[in-house]
Amino acid sequence: MPKATLREKLRYRFENSLSHGPIAIIGWLALISFVVVVIAAIVLHFTGIGPAPDEKLSFAEAAWQSLMRALDSGAVGGDSGWVFRGIMLVVTIGGIFILSTLIGSISSGIDQSIEDLRKGKSMVLESNHTLILGYSSKIYSIISDLCIANENQKNPRIVILANQDKVEMEDDIRSKIPDTRNTKIIVRSGSPLEASDIQVVNPHEARSIIILSPEDIDNPDVHVIKAVLSLTNSKRRKKGQYHIVAEIKDPRNLEAAHLVGGEEAVYVLTSDLISRLTAQTCRQSGLSIVYTELLQFEGDEIYFSEEKMLWGKPYKDCLFAYEESCVIGVFTAGGQVLLNPKMDDVLQEGDKIIAISKDDDTIKLSEKTIAPAPESLLLKGTGSSAGVESTLILGWNKKGIRIIEELDNYVLPGSKVTLLADTEGIEADVNRFENLLKNIKVDLIQGDINNRATLEALNVETFDHIILLSYTENIEIQESDAKTLICLLHLRDLADKAGKDFSIVSEMLDIRNRELAEVSKADDFILSDKLLSLVLTQISENKALKKVYDILFESEGSEIYLKEVDQYVKTGIELDFYAVLESAARQGQTAIGYRIIQESQNEAKMYGVNLNPVKSQKIQFAKGDKIIVLGEV
Repeated sequence: MPKATLREKLRYRFENSLSHGPIAIIGWLALISFVVVVIAAIVLHFTGIGPAPDEKLSFAEAAWQSLMRALDSGAVGGDSGWVFRGIMLVVTIGGIFILSTLIGSISSGIDQSIEDLRKGKSMVLESNHTLILGYSSKIYSIISDLCIANENQKNPRIVILANQDKVEMEDDIRSKIPDTRNTKIIVRSGSPLEASDIQVVNPHEARSIIILSPEDIDNPDVHVIKAVLSLTNSKRRKKGQYHIVAEIKDPRNLEAAHLVGGEEAVYVLTSDLISRLTAQTCRQSGLSIVYTELLQFEGDEIYFSEEKMLWGKPYKDCLFAYEESCVIGVFTAGGQVLLNPKMDDVLQEGDKIIAISKDDDTIKLSEKTIAPAPESLLLKGTGSSAGVESTLILGWNKKGIRIIEELDNYVLPGSKVTLLADTEGIEADVNRFENLLKNIKVDLIQGDINNRATLEALNVETFDHIILLSYTENIEIQESDAKTLICLLHLRDLADKAGKDFSIVSEMLDIRNRELAEVSKADDFILSDKLLSLVLTQISENKALKKVYDILFESEGSEIYLKEVDQYVKTGIELDFYAVLESAARQGQTAIGYRIIQESQNEAKMYGVNLNPVKSQKIQFAKGDKIIVLGEV
């Protein structure tokens, strides 16, 4: 390689210096200005040229005169003497170029600084805040519910880091959530995958971190796992443990996610959760209302409370210890969740009760003396009288397999699933898992779910349950939701003409389209990312809730059921909820509420669902009313 010339070396060093930004440019301009002024001063001083023929300028005066001409081009107009004028004109022209470049550099530097501030690059100095990494349609419901949860806190903060324009995110959030109550939203632009960008939002002092799965990419789980790794494996990580809640879409990535997150991260397997909720809510009228009530921050939620006075007492006694809270289980000192344990199980030292209550500060022991319920009011259930069930599934995606497998755990042998879809390769999917089913027979029909004649030929009014799934393969989200909405309109019209209320669970991919599908019937349930957002938000407030949800949504163990009132107490007689609690406890179940069937179409009264009622309040049940219990049958 030939040796670099002096000119090439100087040019190389000059270019390197310019990479330091506007400050370097200003420095070079100052140097050039200094050189021009000094040269002009030397010429004027040593040649004796001045404004007047007999006036000789000192070096300092000559430098001053040159500097004034360089800074102010108008000053040359007052000069006299053509030689002096010529020298000052050269200085003035040089000053014009230098000053123009200087002003441009300063303006560019200021613009860049303003742009950096607009992009949100400054360090977040908040503490005890909720940090959200990523940006998706779930963020609106997450922020809304966090704002409700933060109402009893002082100066709550939500900090968001996403790889989008800061101003655009702020405007978007402001338009979707105009009222954030007492919570302040702070937005920063940056990549959740970069440890350096994450440091800007101060994750070390955040009380919880929610990592959202990106939308419209092939493998979103990789981004989530990388974001967790940027937190847990950072050289600048905090000494204690993070409280991370993240969503994973593919169960095959769950093992790798656990290796990265360890005990610091809790993962919500969204596809599995959707499948479980779909299978459960389609089979029980009103169950979707119960789940929504438990998951959202408005109304009653699940809390943990340590009550030393209950240590050494059986679980059944705990059920009657609270007037305005419903005990549903025990969180042991060893970290195990026991929902609806045996009635004679004794609470040990360090155990906490798991209760449904309006807030964590409303879980207070009752001071009332409870009179035993009259034996004449109590009835003993005769067990389940369920028969074989028929379910219609319209549309298809990967969650369909998991939904049918989940349904197989609940229904009796001889039950049937009729599947209508026109997805390529669906026959192979059905053949692959059908042999694994114990209780369900799948009948596949190739057809268009938006074709009215096809739907009418199915006699949809004869099915016990209807599940409407979104198409996700090779189709845009909005187009998929449009197909779902059209099919839903057909089903509702068929229901009206048949004079029958269908039990419909519909999947909506974009939460914003949920408003277009809003209904006034409890059995017409729209399953969207709203519930997933609620689960993520609840777990971000209390990590132990993940264990509760795992049991609650699982087919094994205790679950929520809505059962006929005449399996517990007599109808037509005024009684309080303590009587219901006693009757359910004798059957090994925990009663947590009831549903009044006459109000099942009244949205203002939660479709008749009354969760965590005041136990001493008198009520008279009618035939067809339901008792909401936690049990295994």
